[in-house]
This record gives sequence, C-alpha cells and structure tokens, in this order.
Amino acid sequence: MLNFEIDTDVSLELMDPRHAEELFALTDANRAYLRQWMPWLDNIREVEHTRQFIELARRQLAGNNGFQMVIRVRGSLVGVLGHHGIDWDSRSTSLGYWLAESAQGQGLMTRSCRALIEHAFTIFALDRVEIRCAVENRKSRAIPERLGLRLERTLQKAEWLYDHFVDHALYAVHAADWPSREQPT
Repeated sequence: MLNFEIDTDVSLELMDPRHAEELFALTDANRAYLRQWMPWLDNIREVEHTRQFIELARRQLAGNNGFQMVIRVRGSLVGVLGHHGIDWDSRSTSLGYWLAESAQGQGLMTRSCRALIEHAFTIFALDRVEIRCAVENRKSRAIPERLGLRLERTLQKAEWLYDHFVDHALYAVHAADWPSREQPT
C-alpha cells in the first residue's frame, strides 16, 4: 500500500473507503472555512457523496492516473492531498490539497506536498509538477512558494467559486530544478 510517513506525527494514507465517515465529518466541520476557496462543497452534503469521491479516487489509482491521500496528524485526519491527474505523455501532474482550519500554520501541507513532489520525480519519473492556487489565497500560495516552485503566470477567471470567478496563480517546478528531499529548501 502506498503510504508516506512524513515524520513521527504526520503520515499520508492512500484514500480508502474506510476513510469516508471521518473525511465527511472533517469536511462538514470545516465547511464554512473551506468554502472561501473550495468550489465543490455544495456537492458534498452527506457521507455518501464522500464515498462517491473516494470511489473516483480509487478508479483514478486503478487507471494509473495518480492518487488521492488523506493527511493524518497523530492519528487524526486533518486534510487531503493528491494528483488532479497525470499526463504521462508530457510527464506532468498537478497537485490539489486542503487542510482543516485547526491544522493550519504547522507546515503540514508543505511537508506533505514535498513528499508527493519527490515521489512524482523519483518514482513516477515525471518532469513537471504544477500547483494552482487562487491569487488571493495567501495561505495556499505560500506552500509552492516555500517549496521553491516558480510562479509562471496568472490565469484570469480560472475557476468559478459559487458566485464569482477567481484568478489562479500557476506555480511549477521541473525535475532538474527540484532539490533532493535530503537538502533543505
């Protein structure tokens, strides 16, 4: 099974049906906070919707198109991180993530993204990893910036967020420019 131990307290687990109730409860508890930047919350109104998302994630994995993971801190589920998909011809992927409000500010997502980027370059032999964030979402943008991804451009009206469009900042890094996990970034 594909799991990552980030440190003694933090781990990433491949998303699985057993996560459905806990993941839905976390989503529901953070609904107002996540709604600022996540456009899919209205589609997750009951645990069955989370089960459907997990089934899509399982099909994504089976189709060799990336994977979705849950983030745990000392055993508690605190967020999600995964691939939007993998373009094997271009050897590229993009990452998406969210974290519970109570888990913010501890570097959890930065460390988790570092592990997935490292995996993309060393195990999948990809050449490019992207992260897109709403331009005004400073917390999310801080992650690719801390990891040394380069801001390539701003995408105008890139995402519909309930009642308005938001622009996205597109960050990317290539394998040749990625420092090894063992090296400080």
